[in-house]
Amino acid sequence: MKVIGSGFGRTGTLSMKAALEQLGFGTCYHMDEVVFNKEHTEAWYNIAQGKSVDWHHLFRDYESAVDFPASILYKEILAAYPEAKVVHTV
Repeated sequence: MKVIGSGFGRTGTLSMKAALEQLGFGTCYHMDEVVFNKEHTEAWYNIAQGKSVDWHHLFRDYESAVDFPASILYKEILAAYPEAKVVHTV
C-alpha cells in the first residue's frame, strides 16, 4: 500500500483512483470492490462487527485505496502500512 485516501465519497475519489492508477501507483481499491466482490463485502461486514482483519490479505491486489469504507479506517490501515502516504480529498 503506497497511498491511502482519507476523503469521503463525493469528494473526487473516483478521479483520485483514476489518477493514482495512471500515475503508476498500481490498482486502487475503491467502493466498487466492496459492491462487486463477495469476499470484500464479507470482510468489511466482519470489520464492522469488530472482528480483526488482515489488511495485507484484504489489500493483496492493491497498492492504493480511496473512498468508503477504507477512508473511514485510514488510521488503522496506515498502522499496517506505515510507509504509505495519506491523501485527503474534500
